[in-house]
Amino acid sequence: MLNIYAKAFGLYAAVRDRATREEGQALVEYALILALIAVVTIAVLQAIGVNVSSILNKVSTSLSSVAG
Repeated sequence: MLNIYAKAFGLYAAVRDRATREEGQALVEYALILALIAVVTIAVLQAIGVNVSSILNKVSTSLSSVAG
């Protein structure tokens, strides 16, 4: 009977150790943060890209009329 308890405790300890290990967890978190930053950046650039292009065209036109 004691042998069964010892094996059950060993199995429990092995599962507990595997669940609390944090070796690859930090790498996954950094990858998720990087992916989120990339998605947000692309969305923001898509949303304001046309406005920035039009503003730069206005500045370019104004500068060329002043210089010419």
